[in-house]
Amino acid sequence: MIAAAALSVFLLAQAAPAACPVSARHLVANEGLDDSRAAVASGQLVILAMGSSSIEGAGASQPGLGFVPLLEAGLERRLQGVEVTVINRGIGGETTKETAARLEREITARRPDLVIWQLGTNDVLRDRSMDDVFADFRQGEAVLDRADVDVLLIDPQRLPDGTTNPSFRGRNPALGEMSRLIDLEGGRVGYAVLHRFSAMSDWSGLERGGIGPDDLHLNDQGYACWAEITAEGLAAALR
Repeated sequence: MIAAAALSVFLLAQAAPAACPVSARHLVANEGLDDSRAAVASGQLVILAMGSSSIEGAGASQPGLGFVPLLEAGLERRLQGVEVTVINRGIGGETTKETAARLEREITARRPDLVIWQLGTNDVLRDRSMDDVFADFRQGEAVLDRADVDVLLIDPQRLPDGTTNPSFRGRNPALGEMSRLIDLEGGRVGYAVLHRFSAMSDWSGLERGGIGPDDLHLNDQGYACWAEITAEGLAAALR
């Protein structure tokens, strides 16, 4: 018999909150997912998820309610007959520079078909220049291209407009600009892009807009909604 806690996780993993507008429109493939489509056709897809605390799952009430396990469940529901493995290699607090520095060893160790790279939020919160961020991005791009893997970029999250935290107040314009530039870079190099920042503008029906009490990390509803829109868009692109 499934324990009550495990059953709760299982049920929550099956669908986004009712207030979440699930749509494939937030993901743009940019003709960059050919290897992943071949992996799906073979019946086995391996995804390496890289980034900072939102990949790691900070703020989720249980490990099974973070983005990575929910994405894996969402893809397996949509890609019937395909064994999907999503490997969580998020490290809270990382900037683009720090993630780029470990891409090569993580890819070598995991041998994924697709790398998810969530980036940009911590760079903005630390007031790093856009020039520096995208110089770091291009270092990572060189690693990814040598590895010949598909890439899905995930842009920054949106912060609560009414936050009273002085470190977060007024940051959304810069986060939006970072998202715009990530979208341009994805189109330039042929990486898929998930537009998380714009998607979150439709999350007003979620508890606290999908953000936890620290005004930064996603809550369970936020993770569930983000995972579902990613799974919806990615599965549509891979089918």
